[in-house]
Amino acid sequence: MHLRQIFLQHVAQTSPAPIGIEIVKGEGCTLWDADGKEYIDLIGGISVCNIGHRHPEVVNAIKEQADKYLHLLVYGEIIQSPQVRYAKRIADLLPENLRSVYFTNSGAEAVEGAMKLAKRVTGRTQMISFKNSYHGSTQGALSIMGDEYWRNAFRPLLPGISRYRYNDFGMIEEINTDIACVIAETVQAEQGVNIPDKEWLQALRARCSETGALLIFDEIQAGFGRTGSLWAFEQFDVVPDILLLGKALGAGMPLGAFVSSFEKMQSLISNPVLGHITTFGGHPVSCAAGLAGLNVLVESDLISTVKAKAELFRKYLQHPSIVALRTAGLLMAAEFQKAKICQEVISECIRHGVLTDWFLFAPHCLRIAPPLTISSSEIENACQIIRTCCDKVQNELN
Repeated sequence: MHLRQIFLQHVAQTSPAPIGIEIVKGEGCTLWDADGKEYIDLIGGISVCNIGHRHPEVVNAIKEQADKYLHLLVYGEIIQSPQVRYAKRIADLLPENLRSVYFTNSGAEAVEGAMKLAKRVTGRTQMISFKNSYHGSTQGALSIMGDEYWRNAFRPLLPGISRYRYNDFGMIEEINTDIACVIAETVQAEQGVNIPDKEWLQALRARCSETGALLIFDEIQAGFGRTGSLWAFEQFDVVPDILLLGKALGAGMPLGAFVSSFEKMQSLISNPVLGHITTFGGHPVSCAAGLAGLNVLVESDLISTVKAKAELFRKYLQHPSIVALRTAGLLMAAEFQKAKICQEVISECIRHGVLTDWFLFAPHCLRIAPPLTISSSEIENACQIIRTCCDKVQNELN
């Protein structure tokens, strides 16, 4: 049986039309399929591969840790040096109130942990999230997701969740002393790169401080240099009470985390004991890989190149069928008039060697989130292919 048939029959599917390419190698910004065809990767594993595929420092860290030990015991019981070193490195790069790191397996699990922490710290149960925000697909994360289409089939979900329009100053007064937390993406990714007003995030911070609600920033996609600073919240002069990390956190390995103060995290250790627990969260190999990846990111000039590379995309990615190009560093959305046009362009791009995709809440927008290591020539080449594909689709639809 052909491998594609096995894939479709025995690997549980998430959509009726998966991309379905068999990738056999990835390096830097390039992927190769089983036929030897090359692809410029403009997805980056959905903002996972910020320092490129198979970075040698990450690969070496994985090999070195695999030679020492793999899983030892349930999270938090034994001192595992990869966890300790990585937690300390992250804490040293964050403000003073974000010093305690709880490692999970994924971003969605980090969301779940943060929701529990907010309830535990405040003694409250009500939460506020925002329309067209994505926080994961587990039951709690799904409860705060900002789109009924994705939630409806799985009800009943958590009660006590209120959702408001993102970047709406009118909702600020809805934050009151019944609210445990307000959870917001620093940049709405799946809405097709929606950047909030700086003043709005600052108003959220001020109101949360006034009412005792915790402010949670989801930087699972926007963190680790993606938007042009190590943490996206640095650009807004706002510091959250809890920070959510994932995607690039593991440098290609599965890893998530929620980060808060030492004092707040202490609330999870008693009444009940084991207030939050995970078997594989913070796996030593994932933490070793993540630490190596973070070191590459902060010790190189990668983050300082992000804005210039975004400008190159703006320069080269101009076409009559692209009605807007929104950018938050190298998190970008090329908008078309209709989802059908976008889907056709994406399909053509893949056929011509550029791997791209769409956004959950913006299917009319083409996703551009390449590894931050992408070169100027790769950007120019990718944009040329996208423009050619736009021409072809435009001609076919006219």
